[in-house]
Amino acid sequence: MRRPFARAWTGALALAVGAVLPMVSPVPAAADSVIVGGHPVNVSESPWAVAISSRARFGSARAGQFCGGVAVGRSTVLTAAHCMSKAVLGVSVGNMSDLKVIAGRADLRSAEGVEIPVRDVWVNPEYDSYTNSGDVAALTLAEPLPQGYTIPMAAAGDPAYETGADAAVYGWGDTTGSGSYARTLHSARVGVLADAVCEKAYPGSADGKYIARTMLCAGEMKGGRDACQGDSGGPLVARGRLIGLVSWGSGCGRAGSPGVYTRISAASAAVRGHH
Repeated sequence: MRRPFARAWTGALALAVGAVLPMVSPVPAAADSVIVGGHPVNVSESPWAVAISSRARFGSARAGQFCGGVAVGRSTVLTAAHCMSKAVLGVSVGNMSDLKVIAGRADLRSAEGVEIPVRDVWVNPEYDSYTNSGDVAALTLAEPLPQGYTIPMAAAGDPAYETGADAAVYGWGDTTGSGSYARTLHSARVGVLADAVCEKAYPGSADGKYIARTMLCAGEMKGGRDACQGDSGGPLVARGRLIGLVSWGSGCGRAGSPGVYTRISAASAAVRGHH
């Protein structure tokens, strides 16, 4: 299955079959990453989609990008809890010397946009690395992002969560499921699926367990458009509102194995409790 850790640094909106890993990049980010079955997007149309970076840990070829994130406040960025784990970073997050958020930059090779140091990291204490439930972390920035760089979060009961809703996932991760990382921001259209679909696809194993209260299911049961390695923590958006964060799954774009996302209505409650 596609574990959270995998979707982190190998991230991409993928159409291919991948290994089970978090959506993080555990290896140095030397390759390009993109979403499977996706297409390039103009970052000015989605300025809230940001890259999480550490050149010290992941190299400079792709500006150190290893996970995605989303700005929900001018000084607050949400990402996946597994992105901040020692398994992904190689060290405890408290020992990260150059953790940054890159905003307003579609092409990771460019100098556009801003790079802002992370001042504080909160990892959901309820995160369960066995089921992957509660996969959310909040990064507090050392200085605020420009006006207009944030996106509203969908509350519980919002129509954006309804089965069949059109959504889009964003990231710089693996675009094929085989390590083909994109240098530019990509997006893929996916549909919100019924909880029963993911409960059947992921009844519980060493890879994870679908829990509707804290998770959201999206993609195509026939396979195709999906998030992948390196996309972990990136946004799933519907009706102009944030509904999920790339979390985990089995492979990338694999038939019968849709992507699993952290449900924002549950995640935002945890974040508010922290603050």
